[in-house]
Amino acid sequence: MGCGTKEPKITQLCLAAIQRLMSHEVVSETAAGNIINMLWQLMENSLEELKLLQTVLVLLTTNTVVHDESLSKAIVLCFRLHFTKDNITNNTAAATVRQVVTVVFERMVAEDERHRDIIEQPVLVQGNSNRRSVSTLKPCAKDAYMLFQDLCQLVNADAPYWLVGMTEMTRTFGLELLESVLNDFPQVFLQHQEFSFLLKERVCPLVIKLFSPNIKFRQGSSSSSSPAPVEKPYFPICMRLLRVVSVLIKQFYSLLVTECEIFLSLLVKFLDADKPQWLRAVAVESIHRLCVQPQLLRSFCQSYDMKQHSTKVFRDIVNALGSFIQSLFLVPPTGNPATTNQGGGSSFSPANSGMLGIGGGVTLLPAFEYRGTWIPILTITVQGSAKATYLEMLDKVEPPTIPEGYAMSVAFHCLLDLVRGITSMIEGELGEVETECQTTTEAASSPTQSSEQQELQSTSDQMDKEIAVWEEMVNACWCGLLAALSLLLDASTDEAATENILKAELTMAALCGRLGLVTSRDAFITAICKGSLPPHYALTVLNTTTAATLSNKSYSIQGQSVMMISPSSESHQQVVAVGQPLAVQPQGTVMLTSKNIQCMRTLLNLAHCHGAVLGTSWQLVLATLQHLVWILGLKPSSGGALKPGRAVEGPSTVLTTAVMTDLPVISNILSRLFESSQYLDDVSLHHLINALCSLSLEAMDMAYGNNKEPSLFAVAKLLETGLVNMHRIEILWRPLTGHLLEVCQHPNSRMREWGAEALTSLIKAGLTFNHDPPLSQNQRLQLLLLNPLKEMSSINHPDIRLKQLECVLQILQSQGDSLGPGWPLVLGVMGAIRNDQGESLIRTAFQCLQLVVTDFLPTMPCTCLQIVVDVAGSFGLHNQELNISLTSIGLLWNISDYFFQRGETIEKELNKEEAAQQKQAEEKGVVLNRPFHPAPPFDCLWLCLYAKLGELCVDPRPAVRKSAGQTLFSTIGAHGTLLQHSTWHTVIWKVLFHLLDRVRESSTTADKEKIESGGGNILIHHSRDTAEKQWAETWVLTLAGVARIFNTRRYLLQPLGDFSRAWDVLLDHIQSAALSKNNEVSLAALKSFQEILQIVSPVRDSDKPETPPAVNVPVPVLIGSISGPGLSRPFVRTDSIGERLGRCSSSEAPVVTDELEDLNLWWAAWNTWYRIGSESTKPPTTFDKLTFIPSQPFLTALIQIFPALYQHIKTGFNMDDLQKLGVILHSAVSVPISSDASPFILPSYTEAVLTSLQEAVLTALDVLQKAICVGPENMQIMYPAIFDQLLAFVEFSCKPPQYGQLETKHIANAKYNQIQLFAPAEWVALNYVPFAERSLEVVVDLYQKTACHKAVVNEKVLQNIIKTLRVPLSLKYSCPSESTWKLAVSSLLRVLSIGLPVARQHASSGKFDSMWPELANTFEDFLFTKSIPPDNLSIQEFQRNESIDVEVVQLISTEILPYANFIPKEFVGQIMTMLNKGSIHSQSSSFTEAEIDIRLREEFSKMCFETLLQFSFSNKVTTPQEGYISRMALSVLLKRSQDVLHRYIEDERLSGKCPLPRQQVTEIIFVLKAVSTLIDSLKKTQPENVDGSTWAQVIALYPTLVECITCSSAEVCSALKEALVPFKDFMQPPASKVQNGES
Repeated sequence: MGCGTKEPKITQLCLAAIQRLMSHEVVSETAAGNIINMLWQLMENSLEELKLLQTVLVLLTTNTVVHDESLSKAIVLCFRLHFTKDNITNNTAAATVRQVVTVVFERMVAEDERHRDIIEQPVLVQGNSNRRSVSTLKPCAKDAYMLFQDLCQLVNADAPYWLVGMTEMTRTFGLELLESVLNDFPQVFLQHQEFSFLLKERVCPLVIKLFSPNIKFRQGSSSSSSPAPVEKPYFPICMRLLRVVSVLIKQFYSLLVTECEIFLSLLVKFLDADKPQWLRAVAVESIHRLCVQPQLLRSFCQSYDMKQHSTKVFRDIVNALGSFIQSLFLVPPTGNPATTNQGGGSSFSPANSGMLGIGGGVTLLPAFEYRGTWIPILTITVQGSAKATYLEMLDKVEPPTIPEGYAMSVAFHCLLDLVRGITSMIEGELGEVETECQTTTEAASSPTQSSEQQELQSTSDQMDKEIAVWEEMVNACWCGLLAALSLLLDASTDEAATENILKAELTMAALCGRLGLVTSRDAFITAICKGSLPPHYALTVLNTTTAATLSNKSYSIQGQSVMMISPSSESHQQVVAVGQPLAVQPQGTVMLTSKNIQCMRTLLNLAHCHGAVLGTSWQLVLATLQHLVWILGLKPSSGGALKPGRAVEGPSTVLTTAVMTDLPVISNILSRLFESSQYLDDVSLHHLINALCSLSLEAMDMAYGNNKEPSLFAVAKLLETGLVNMHRIEILWRPLTGHLLEVCQHPNSRMREWGAEALTSLIKAGLTFNHDPPLSQNQRLQLLLLNPLKEMSSINHPDIRLKQLECVLQILQSQGDSLGPGWPLVLGVMGAIRNDQGESLIRTAFQCLQLVVTDFLPTMPCTCLQIVVDVAGSFGLHNQELNISLTSIGLLWNISDYFFQRGETIEKELNKEEAAQQKQAEEKGVVLNRPFHPAPPFDCLWLCLYAKLGELCVDPRPAVRKSAGQTLFSTIGAHGTLLQHSTWHTVIWKVLFHLLDRVRESSTTADKEKIESGGGNILIHHSRDTAEKQWAETWVLTLAGVARIFNTRRYLLQPLGDFSRAWDVLLDHIQSAALSKNNEVSLAALKSFQEILQIVSPVRDSDKPETPPAVNVPVPVLIGSISGPGLSRPFVRTDSIGERLGRCSSSEAPVVTDELEDLNLWWAAWNTWYRIGSESTKPPTTFDKLTFIPSQPFLTALIQIFPALYQHIKTGFNMDDLQKLGVILHSAVSVPISSDASPFILPSYTEAVLTSLQEAVLTALDVLQKAICVGPENMQIMYPAIFDQLLAFVEFSCKPPQYGQLETKHIANAKYNQIQLFAPAEWVALNYVPFAERSLEVVVDLYQKTACHKAVVNEKVLQNIIKTLRVPLSLKYSCPSESTWKLAVSSLLRVLSIGLPVARQHASSGKFDSMWPELANTFEDFLFTKSIPPDNLSIQEFQRNESIDVEVVQLISTEILPYANFIPKEFVGQIMTMLNKGSIHSQSSSFTEAEIDIRLREEFSKMCFETLLQFSFSNKVTTPQEGYISRMALSVLLKRSQDVLHRYIEDERLSGKCPLPRQQVTEIIFVLKAVSTLIDSLKKTQPENVDGSTWAQVIALYPTLVECITCSSAEVCSALKEALVPFKDFMQPPASKVQNGES
């Protein structure tokens, strides 16, 4: 009532009172109605408007009494107040309306809460047209329903049904109210079907209808061209509509699927370039609101994109954003004058772009800049929330001017939020699914009930669906996203923006990878890769990938054509690095900007965090990184990490300080990237390895054909990857090492080097890594790791092999003890070094081997020992470095020593191994194959060692041969006792004889050319200056070694079955060596011959019994002695030699080394000796400079062998053999010596000494004759042969032997001092005189012993002796040496003194008949020699010689003449004639010849005369004729004397004072002497034998003699005196005449 007064004051008070009442809730329903009516009136009168609004608000908020009509009236009241003229009232009313609307809906919500317990059957909404059919709703709900329905009506400019009394209404306000209801009370619409119906039927059509002007409008199309003027879009309504749409989509999407499809399509259309700028901005903001709700986006995708005939809404939204961004760049927005690039303001020209970063103080606005279009980036929202600017401008009526870059920035954020939302949602769910999967698989693995099974089934179906949705979402959006992001990335000039873009691309790539969407994953990765590289960088990997490439291609995105823009070249970025492109022919340099580096870091990040999902994209990633690393000049360092290094060639890389500080970080990340590969699963790891391998292959291709620095990125990273994945190295080892081995074969040295570095590092790391189980228990893995090392051996590059060997050395040093089964591989590597591979390689390999031999023999399996032997042997054969070969032989010696010391253990182990192999072989049914098979394995090891040394013994280098030979024989000598007895057979035949054959062959074919020097400046001694001479040394060594073994080990060899065959072969070798045309060899062969013929069996080393049994002792004795106690051997084998021999012999009867067999051996030796002797001493047919003549030492040695040999064969030695021997002795002595050797062998001419050869010859004969002497009767027939031989030697005194046709200088002419003057090829015959003389002495001695032997008598030895002596005797003074004839005479005298009695004894047998004439001739020749004594002969000498003649005559008188009756008459006659000739009276015949110089042998003549007379007048004269002859001779002599004297006296008288001629004087003297001699001789004779007439003749001379007294010559006088003295004997008184007359 009070209000009815319309008085302001009262009204105010009343209203306050009413408000008070209402606040105390004392108003009933009817009262409330009254109050509203009262307020209505006030309103109509425009009184207290604000107070009214306040009252209504209080009334409605404090309680719920106002319903239905009254409520509607109250609401209308507020609306009406909103449209007054007063601004304050308007605004207050608007606020009140908003609050009232809210209150109505809140009441409904409260009501729902109260009735929630009562479960009611929802009544289906009838599709009837009566919109007021709301009977099913409760009171509050009904009010709300009516209110909402009328709001729709009002906005649609229709009359309200419920809000009766509305006068006017604006659309903007209506839309705002609708939006607030929808936004604030979504649950009302979702829970009540009536309300849902309203949404579908009223709100959506309304919105679509109101949108129409915006859709139809095209900016810039003039209205005249269209038939009807188009309604211009109106900013307030459009903006509010978009807000409503946002709410509808956000809150009621599930109800309004179809409608939302339309709304979204509209939104997309609003982004078109021909829409007003403000409309596009608002649309972008709306889309942004959607983009931050990934769940919503997912629903879109499920509802539209995945349905068959539906629009691909989600795809369109993303593509629209992309196109929108592109359009902003391509068409400068017209509404903005700022963008018309008038130089200044916010845009700047590309010209100064580069400078901005450098000019101090200028700050760069964050912006996108592309082809001259410059768009700043505004900071609009916090990430992830869509705070719109223009959608909130509810007070603006005119469209606002939108700052440049705003739309771009929003669109940019849309993209980022979209990516962030999708990825975080999907990844979160993926994580859940994965954990679920794990639990389900666990559940599935346990036994389960069927219900659980079904659950599992359903969950897995659900999972498949989920995954399908995710894949569809990604597939729908990736193209658009990629296009937009790539463009933005290219345009971005701001580091933060770039970072965001890259992050988006990275998360997308990772997501695609997780979902297994290869194409999209590769596309994103490609984009990042392209961003990392300089623009237009030609990288084939990126251009050939399956991903959509970013070249200028436009490809259709679901009907919308999107132009893909390739990166702009003038990107305004700070250049931070300049480097060389990685290409076969790099042209110029390329520049890296900071953005490239940023992209690179993203790429690294991607690979690091998401390596597991990269799969085949590793290829892209790594290829790009490789190029970047190359441009930045990072080079690999040890372990594969990349460090900044200088480029090797080309313009050096230029790096700014900014990058320099980054490089270590990048290098670090790169390393960490590969370190993290240890967390990848096996499949991903394989992808990584494959990618690296193919990258590496590409780098290899590029490096072919040039030696430029190659890209080592891939190799280095393979190494790094391998190193960090050691724990599962098996799965990647083969591809990894297989590839690295290929790299090692690359022609580019740097590439190779790194391949090898990587490979060896991996192998070393693999072996040192602590595997589980350890390598020692996992042999397969160990062999797998070592295998590539072996494979490297097939590569020929020396640098690779050096790396390989260094690796081996390091492995040995660190791992040597634990190599175990890996040894064969490691040793194989050393052994694979070939001769042509250079010294340093061989040296390194050899170092390894030395280490093995010195340190590791005990740790390696015994089966590898043989390999060690082979390898060591192969180093011996390398001819690069002599020292290595020699040292390797030393190693073989060490190895053999090791075998010896560890023999027992090695043997056990080998036997065990052998048994195992045998078993395997039997199972497989194959024959076990190893060298020297039947021998036991330990022996085989030795045989291999021997065989290796044997090979070295025929090496081309003499030093090696020598060393190897010495080692071989020392080894066999020192350790041979370890061998099984049967193995010796192999040693002899396969090792020793084989070696001898080869040496013999090489020696005989060796080159005779002189070697000037031995390499370098080494001088070679003349005895070694041809290959032939060097081989000779080897031959000598080898032969001596084999002979020594035969000698010392004969007790082992003889029981072997074929000893005699071996003996023959050995003798054959000795023979061929002895007959070789080399003095050294031939002499040595004889030494060996001497050695094997040792007369006593050799004393064996310490390990043999103290009393060596003779060679032919039966074996059982030998066994006894060896296996007896007290045997201390350093290494006693289980089967000592004795037991072995026992084993050999136990099966048969004990073997007796047969005497006969032994004899055979000796006879074989004799035959060999004979062949050597006869061959070597046979004179060659022709002679020239090169003719080979055996040396004296050789011949001496040869002959010296005979005595020893003879001891063994004497029992069977017969005449034939003696003949053979004689030939050899004779030939040997005949061999001349070369003049250059003569000073050493020949004594000077004056010394009568024998040479050693001559001594030997005589010794040989001496041995023989001694043997015959004690030998049986039948041997004595050999005496004559020996005499013959000796006598032949005696002849040498006068007639040196001829050696073939060789002309020799006589020794006499080759006086000692002239020797140097000879031509070198001259040969000097020896001085044979001493030899002949000694032989003669031997003959005499021998004859003394054997004169009476039947054979000697029968064979006319005496005659031969005499015949031989006749030569020197007849020569007498012409003998080469005076001593000869003197000795001959004395010998003759001695021989005759023994021989003549024997001859007389056998006179009757006639055996000596032929001797007598010979003897006579000999006497004759000697006593009346034709040779003239030398002029310088002194009187004493002459007298001495005469006395020798006298001795001979004495011998005749004592030994021959007395026994004349036993001697043939002719002989006696000859002797008499000879005496006659020598006696004084025969001399007279020569008086007349008057030879001036004749020297009278007075003593001799006297002696002859005496003998003659004695014999003539002896009473033993058998025949008177002889005596008569001599008497006749006497009377003649006397008569002649008479005549001479007479003639002398006459001449003397006539001559007066003149002396007579000399010869006449001489003659008279001789006559006088003869007379005195005659008288003397006659006196000595028995008187009865002298005839009286003779005496008469003698006395008759007296007067004549007396007449001579007057002569003047003193000489004649003295002779006369001597002649006259004997006449005193005739002075006696005369007897009576009577007597005289009687007589």
